[in-house]
Amino acid sequence: MKLQHYIGGLEGLEPSSFEKRVFVQPWEERIFGIHVAMMGLSKHLEAVKTVPTQFKSFWTWGHLRKGAEGLNPFDYFKYRYYEKWLGGISGFFVESGYVSPEELDAKTSAYLESPAAPLPKGGEPAIDEQVMEYLRVGDSPKVEVAVQPKFKVGDVVTVKNPPPVEHCKLPGYLRTKQGVVDEVYEGVYNYYFPTGDGVGDPMPIYNVKFDSHDIWSNLTEPRTWIYVQIFEGYLEDPA
Repeated sequence: MKLQHYIGGLEGLEPSSFEKRVFVQPWEERIFGIHVAMMGLSKHLEAVKTVPTQFKSFWTWGHLRKGAEGLNPFDYFKYRYYEKWLGGISGFFVESGYVSPEELDAKTSAYLESPAAPLPKGGEPAIDEQVMEYLRVGDSPKVEVAVQPKFKVGDVVTVKNPPPVEHCKLPGYLRTKQGVVDEVYEGVYNYYFPTGDGVGDPMPIYNVKFDSHDIWSNLTEPRTWIYVQIFEGYLEDPA
């Protein structure tokens, strides 16, 4: 299990940053905008088929998180929030053939030498309109298929212990723990792509109640609970 998926309740970590600004450096706004544009132009969106874009890839929040969480744990905790985004997006563009490592290094060196150099300009109205429309309507993972929930409210469930993968939707501290189904959400939801640990196909999502004492023992106050939304693929009947 990768450390970055398993930090809940761990002692001895460095103090958390309570930075309240959304963007600390100007470049962070730009990397956020690049990610939004990539989502708005992702090839799985029907509207993109008529947009004159050179971006021909599948890109979602899941892909962004996969890129960040796939980092070596030491790198993951070393870099700032948007540095992880930058690393994941840059790696994706290189791996997908949009830019070569040499071209990326050359551009990086050029801007380091001349930080005030003008940045590339856009100018395609159809692309701008598509990205703005994506921001308005989003891309819901809820799907309309006939899948019946395996569990009901009040059922005791055990959280599975799936193999470690590059990207995981299961908080590590819940592995093997037991909880009680508090709510079964209406409908079913898929994940953007199969993660390799049980999530991907359309399935129900549950709000599961856990006794915090069962998870973190005497590190928590007695009679306190946590509620976690969990894909059905991560749950099973108690042994």
